[in-house]
Amino acid sequence: MSLDRVRGPRPPGTDGGRVLLLLALAAAVTVFTATVPLLRDWFDLRVYYGTVNSWVHGGGHVYDYRVPGTPYGFTYPPFAAVLMLPMALVGPGTATVAALLLNLAALAAAARLWTGPGWRRYGWYGAGLTACALALFEPLRDTFSFGQVNLLLLALVLTDARLLATGRTRWAGAGIGLAAAVKLTPALFIGLLLVTRRWRAAAVATGVAAAATALAALAAPEASRFYWTRALWDTTRVGRLDYVSNQSLQGVLARLGVESRALWAVLVLLVLCCWARRAGRAGAVGDWRAAFALTGLTACLVSPVTWVHHLVWLLPSFAVLIRAGRPRVAGALYAVLCTSVVWLWFDDASGVDGFLGSNTYTWITLGLLVWLPVGHVPAGHPSAGHLPGGRRATSRSTSATAVPPSAAAPAISTASSQPGKASSSAAAGVAANGVPATGAGAEALVADAVVTGAPVTGAGALRAGDGPVGTGVGTVAAGAGTDCASGPGCDSGPDCASGPGRGPGQGRGRVRSASSEPTGSTRPAAANPQSSSSRASS
Repeated sequence: MSLDRVRGPRPPGTDGGRVLLLLALAAAVTVFTATVPLLRDWFDLRVYYGTVNSWVHGGGHVYDYRVPGTPYGFTYPPFAAVLMLPMALVGPGTATVAALLLNLAALAAAARLWTGPGWRRYGWYGAGLTACALALFEPLRDTFSFGQVNLLLLALVLTDARLLATGRTRWAGAGIGLAAAVKLTPALFIGLLLVTRRWRAAAVATGVAAAATALAALAAPEASRFYWTRALWDTTRVGRLDYVSNQSLQGVLARLGVESRALWAVLVLLVLCCWARRAGRAGAVGDWRAAFALTGLTACLVSPVTWVHHLVWLLPSFAVLIRAGRPRVAGALYAVLCTSVVWLWFDDASGVDGFLGSNTYTWITLGLLVWLPVGHVPAGHPSAGHLPGGRRATSRSTSATAVPPSAAAPAISTASSQPGKASSSAAAGVAANGVPATGAGAEALVADAVVTGAPVTGAGALRAGDGPVGTGVGTVAAGAGTDCASGPGCDSGPDCASGPGRGPGQGRGRVRSASSEPTGSTRPAAANPQSSSSRASS
């Protein structure tokens, strides 16, 4: 059998072949989305539109409106209704088109914010493949089909993640504050800023959220009073807690018939403790991508109601997995979230199979919270080496002119410790004196260098994959202290891998180790959750 057959089919090598492949994939995705998933008929958008029109043109109150024939109405904070006032100036068709375009723009912005400038190297072909994959993701399908606002909030939050990761912290927190004023789910990201001691950003987020809420109180005082004193605490306005679309901890308990609020509170506390520990560690080393991804996961778990479309907050976690060199794990979990598998237990979630199957998305969210890789920050990145509170870690370096390498004993290059890590005396001493290391001494020096960040070349260099299992440590580059090792396949960007099998941001000596408000989206029950002709919200 040829090597090509073992490795599978190769991707098209010409632009024409790539275009044909993308067209075929787009056709397959279109057929899938038109026949398999349940279409939601813009139900939530109809709630928004009807609420605003009733408020502006009918003289009604924001929280009195109900979609005709259903018990469902507006469940967001009053500031969300204020932002949606422009819908009163257009017809329902125009509002639908505008919502679709806004969601597409928000998705593109979120992808751009999360990937940074590195997306350009994949070109139009990579963008097309990504679009096809995203179109299959059930939470994303539902967000578009409902006319939901999840992607807009995600883009606002990721804007702050980008600002923190690049060291531009002056306005960091503003996006989180705005998002938290629209829905309560993003309010947990203010908690993230507190856990990581980003006091200024936390103050900005809190101030923006408070100002937006105060503005809504001025514009709609009666609605604000009703929401914060009554509607917020009435979970019956949202839908049944045991509905299979509710993929939160509360949803799991409700499907088991457990009504104990104390047990739910204990589970929430355990999840929050795990989140605070892991997100705090990620923030301490400057891995803001992992910190924000963990917070999105936690918000979905601790919310009393997390409908399937709220799980767009899981998208950053898959990007973190890929960045950490675990694309197969990311692909497998992502594929499950494309299947709509939980709806198989729409009518009956009893028994062991119902417990496991109807809560599939909850188990994935829990697993990601516990095992998502943390601590992968590109060398030289503005956020690398930041301590909690925004302080920059200082480092000590030992440098001396090394003796020229010889055939018998290659020289050890100048040592340069990473920010926040002190080089050991053995590694620093050898580097300072220019003494080459060989044999067992070389192995000890290499092991120490991997921990301290001291670059090693020559006989002491590690081969790609020689590091501890699961770390993906490759060759440690000497000289400028970057992560990039020259050679085939080396990308000159800050996330460049330095050897075969090494993921971006690895090998620097680190050990890797819907909504939160009870006023989530609206959802009428569906007689047949898998029928494309049904019109129900999940």
